[in-house]
Amino acid sequence: TDSVVLNHYQELKLKLANKDDRWMDLCFRVFDDGVGFRYEIPKQERVDSLVILDEITEFNFAQSAMAWSIPANYESYEFLYRTCSLDSVQSANTPITLRTDDGTYMSIHEANLTNYAGMTLINKGGNNFECDLVPWPDRIKVKAKTSLMSPWRTIMITDHAGELIESHLIQNLNEPSKIHDVSWIKPMKYVGIWWGMHLGAETWTMGQHHGATTENMKRYIDFASSYNIQGVLAEGWNTGWEDWGKLGAFDQTTTYADYNFDEVVAYARQKKVELIGHHETGGDILTYEQRMDTAMQMLSNHGIRVLKTGYAGPIPKGQFHHGQWMVNHYRRVVETAAKYQLMLDVHEPIKATGISRTWPNMMTREGVRGMEWNAWSEGNPPEHHLIIPFTRGLGGPIDYTPGIFDIKYEKRKRYVRWNSNDKGNSRVNTTLAKQMALWVTLYSPLQMASDQIENYEGHPAFKFFENLPVSWNESRVLAAEIGDYLAVARRNDDSWWIGTTTDEKARVLELPLSFLKTGINYQAIIYADDADTDLEENPAAFLIHHDRVNTETILTVKMVAGGGQAIKITPLKE
Repeated sequence: TDSVVLNHYQELKLKLANKDDRWMDLCFRVFDDGVGFRYEIPKQERVDSLVILDEITEFNFAQSAMAWSIPANYESYEFLYRTCSLDSVQSANTPITLRTDDGTYMSIHEANLTNYAGMTLINKGGNNFECDLVPWPDRIKVKAKTSLMSPWRTIMITDHAGELIESHLIQNLNEPSKIHDVSWIKPMKYVGIWWGMHLGAETWTMGQHHGATTENMKRYIDFASSYNIQGVLAEGWNTGWEDWGKLGAFDQTTTYADYNFDEVVAYARQKKVELIGHHETGGDILTYEQRMDTAMQMLSNHGIRVLKTGYAGPIPKGQFHHGQWMVNHYRRVVETAAKYQLMLDVHEPIKATGISRTWPNMMTREGVRGMEWNAWSEGNPPEHHLIIPFTRGLGGPIDYTPGIFDIKYEKRKRYVRWNSNDKGNSRVNTTLAKQMALWVTLYSPLQMASDQIENYEGHPAFKFFENLPVSWNESRVLAAEIGDYLAVARRNDDSWWIGTTTDEKARVLELPLSFLKTGINYQAIIYADDADTDLEENPAAFLIHHDRVNTETILTVKMVAGGGQAIKITPLKE
């Protein structure tokens, strides 16, 4: 999130050989805030293929710690995070983050996951964890030709929780950009035909409640044009949703009869709004790889520069979403998208490991239990948003899709309770002010206002998103404790944007604004929980007030349970 990143480290490479003169290199890089190490097997005589049966990398901790993690899973990262002692964690997907008893913060992950299997961790006893690679169907872990490089195994080490978020260690352990002209890669805000399907108000399939119609898209385009929003997404525009799970079901170039592709493209161009393409695969990877070039070229030919992909569903041949075969597929998609100058937002992805440095068109990805879970389950608890920046977020940007204003779904229209996962207790477990703050605390260069647009029209709080940038010159964590509270400030030119959030406890934070320029007065527009805001009974109540601030100011931020504040700070013209 910073425009300039320091990549400063010390490196050591050890050559290891056995009695048969087979050899590999063990490479270490030590940064101010952690370490990375990896295995490199160079090309050598009499070796025409490489097979990794196991990787016996261990992480042994000398003292106990509190840990935040999700269970190891070969298919998904969409779980609630556990807060428990490190020795009680039986398995984990990475990143796993911990705080030792002496107050040191650490996070175990991997960087530059390329042509290799994803790493999970298995507890081998006490505080001893061993790498467990996601296997091929024949249980082999990794297959290569004459040479191989493992991903970097990373350990972030900091004195304060916020320094984990500020670290660029994962990004720095990836290669420089392979895209020479990056002028077409531009962050943007977007809305879309999406949330209504999760609520059950609309459907992906064509019918009475179909969401992605020509008429509805024009309505969203008009809204985006009026509210300084660059992009509009439509899911369910192409045929195949009614045949989910069948081989060859999805056709990423054929529209439903009520969606006129050319008409929508022309209308968006007239309104100077970008369209965001959508390719769902349903897990049918083989068919998608056959159609991918044609489908991406179709978008590019029509001036579409952003593509969201989806992989919900079982994949073929006994493979796993996080195994080497799929890791390589996800990379082919990124490389093919770059060929057609398409920026990517990947859902059901492989984990983020910093490859956006190498392929900067890889803008954002899901890989987390995101907003949609609030539509058809008991939802994500308030502490969830206070854990994922310190875990999943350390790997790269998160497309969490924040911004629901109709917190308890009281204003939903044409509601059809079609989803059996909703037991009648579904809602968003935050206040409205916290939803706004998440636009700042959960970084994504493609940032969505995810609610149905009728809940935004004429709403005074939506001005915050209307003015919000999505690219930042610098970011600072002002206050942080994992699972409890977080305050993040981000600068765009001379203006600052602050998001503060809390868990299920009401809190007051004192935030010094010493990072502002000396001698300049600023106006702070503060969107806050109101005196009568209540997470259970009145979560949508909020207050807007204006303050005059400068570098000497200490902001008192009051948040109710599940609440937050969203703050815009701009220089005063005097």
